[in-house]
Amino acid sequence: MMKLHIKIVVAAIVSFFGMSSALSHSSALAADKAYPRMQPLAAYLMPKAAEIALARSAAPASISKDATVLVLGHHGYVTAVKGSNGFVCMVERGWAIAIDFSLEYDPHLRGVDCLNPPAARSILPVEMKMTDMVLAGRSQASIAAAISLDYKDGRLPPVEPGAAGIMMSKGSYIINQPPHNFPHVMFFTMMSAKRFAAANLPGVPVFLSPYFFVDGFDRTAVDGLPAIQLMDVVVFQWSDGTPFVLR
Repeated sequence: MMKLHIKIVVAAIVSFFGMSSALSHSSALAADKAYPRMQPLAAYLMPKAAEIALARSAAPASISKDATVLVLGHHGYVTAVKGSNGFVCMVERGWAIAIDFSLEYDPHLRGVDCLNPPAARSILPVEMKMTDMVLAGRSQASIAAAISLDYKDGRLPPVEPGAAGIMMSKGSYIINQPPHNFPHVMFFTMMSAKRFAAANLPGVPVFLSPYFFVDGFDRTAVDGLPAIQLMDVVVFQWSDGTPFVLR
């Protein structure tokens, strides 16, 4: 799922690939205020056939050809193609990154993702709920509180072991600075960065960051959010088999 935290991920890319300081935290987030509120829904929608094709490009065809495909509609995500292998491919919008993500409403963001079966069962329900509440006009604080309560009351499932998302599409737009995208596989885990000692070190293509970010409002409103971590592992080819070359 596109739930990458831009400040951490961009910094990790800089250290790993040796990119210039132009991709600093401040420049990477320079466009934060460009979309301070939800735009008209049409700005986030895509033609159905195009969205299906883009969603399938998240993973190699050996996975995506038999996956369920979701597309964004006027009231949330709907099933466009019913699959048979338990994977779910979709094009995530900015609000899937984090509850109070500063680029939440940027209509350019497209996180092309294929969730494996454990993630489809335990992560997708969170994304669906976040999407429904965003489209209903709920505030970030109320979304955080609602999700926290759902976890507390058992309406949202705990993260399943092995939950992962494949994000290898050339068509993703997940970073508001060139190259805008990089192929990676992300794992959802409760393991901390301290325990996974190799994460976030220079030259190591493994980035670990929290799934939920709630820095923009009173954290007392979101007690109960699980400490889910995203472990992002860079891969060096796109889903079509061509090599990833940083330019």
